[in-house]
Amino acid sequence: MDIGMIGLGAMGRAMARNLVQAGHTVKAWNRSGGSVEGVTMVASPVDAFQSDAVLTMLPDDSVIHSTLLEPGVLKHAKPGLVHIVSSTISVAFARELVALHEAAGIDYVSAPVLGRPDVAAKGELNVLAGGAPHALTKVRPLLEVISKRVWDMGAHAPAANAAKIACNMMITMAIEAMAEAVVLTEANGLAREPFFELILNTLFGSRSYQVYSASIVAGQYEPGFKASLGLKDLRIASEAAEQAGRSLPMLAAVYGQMAATVEAGMGERDWSAMAALMIEPNGQAGKRLMA
Repeated sequence: MDIGMIGLGAMGRAMARNLVQAGHTVKAWNRSGGSVEGVTMVASPVDAFQSDAVLTMLPDDSVIHSTLLEPGVLKHAKPGLVHIVSSTISVAFARELVALHEAAGIDYVSAPVLGRPDVAAKGELNVLAGGAPHALTKVRPLLEVISKRVWDMGAHAPAANAAKIACNMMITMAIEAMAEAVVLTEANGLAREPFFELILNTLFGSRSYQVYSASIVAGQYEPGFKASLGLKDLRIASEAAEQAGRSLPMLAAVYGQMAATVEAGMGERDWSAMAALMIEPNGQAGKRLMA
C-alpha cells in the first residue's frame, strides 16, 4: 500500500519504520523535518495526501487544525484515499473531522492507539478503530502492521476517541491509586517493593500497573508519555464529560493532580510523576526531579 504519514514524533517514527519493514511504500511530512530510513520525506502535507491512505500522528486538535484544515489539504487529497487519525484528540474535534471529510468526499477513520513508544517500536500497539466498515476494511492491513490487535469501536468514528480518552483517564486513576496506597503502606512500615509484588500478583496485574509501579518503586520518571500531554488528555476527557452533561468526580481529582504536577515543573517528566507529587509532599518531588 502507498501510505502517507503526517507527524514523525517518537510514535510516528516507530509506526513508519514498521510499515516500511512490512513492505509498504511510505512518504512522510514532519513539522520539524528529519528522516526515517526507508521513508521518503515530502515537501508538504498535500504531497503526503497523494496516497492510498494517510496516517496522521500529530499531538492535538490545534496542530491538526493548523496543519491540515486551515491550508485546505483535504480538498487536494487523492481520490479514494482513507485518512486515519491516530492522534489523541477531543471527541468534539473528531465529530468535526467526520463532517469535514464527508464534505470533501474522503473516508475518515479514527484510530487512536494504546501504548508507549517502546511498544510502538515492537509493532504491539492496541489500535482503537472507528469508522465506516468499508474504510476500516481497506486500512486494516496497515493497522495490523503497527498493532498486536485492532479493536473495532464501530461505525461512529468519535466513539474510538471517547474510548481512548477514557482509557487514559483510567491509567491516571491507577497511578493515583498506587501513589495513595504507597502513602498508607509506607506510613505503616511496608516498603513499596513487597506491596507492589502483592498487588501485581493478586488484584491488579495489568500492564499499566506493571509499568507505573516500577516507576514508583524506583522513584524515576523518565518520559515515555509526558505529564503535559497527560494533562491535555485529561482536559479533553473533562470537556467530553461536560458535553455529556455529567460530573465525574474521580476524573476531576486526577485532573487536578496532573495540573499540580505540571505546575510543579514536572511537565516534561513521565505522567507517572503525578505519583511523586502525592508521595513526596511539600513540593519535594518537583525539587528533586528538577535537580
